[in-house]
Amino acid sequence: MPSTDPLSSTFAALADPTRRAILERLSQGETSVADLAKPFTMSAPAITKHLKVLQRAGLVRQGRQAQWRPCQLVAAPLRDASDWVTQYRQHWEDRLDRLEDYLAALQAPSSLPDAHQTGNGTPTGPVTATSTLRSSIPLHIENKS
Repeated sequence: MPSTDPLSSTFAALADPTRRAILERLSQGETSVADLAKPFTMSAPAITKHLKVLQRAGLVRQGRQAQWRPCQLVAAPLRDASDWVTQYRQHWEDRLDRLEDYLAALQAPSSLPDAHQTGNGTPTGPVTATSTLRSSIPLHIENKS
């Protein structure tokens, strides 16, 4: 099995809703495998497989106290994933803000390009975001002669 970087393992483990529910339960404190399995309609071996994925990703640690094997959440990989996502958050917020400004400009009557207006400023035909965008892009044709 090829080794993956820790961030990929974290995201792969988080991809499953059952594993996310297990982590949510563990965020309240350590508990036994039996208690973790109670809300799910699956076998104990299936829960164990989910726990092994979470352990390999470094998200869960399982201890041993006599017969009791408590599981506990390890937050560091989640913090690393959050930090990674945060790097891109500002970028996408800026892009969405620019898109919002662009769409608002398209909807404003004064933003219609001259190609779609008569002399009195009324549109000459159906104006869509695509036609407005296309007409506002300068067309450069080089004469090769």
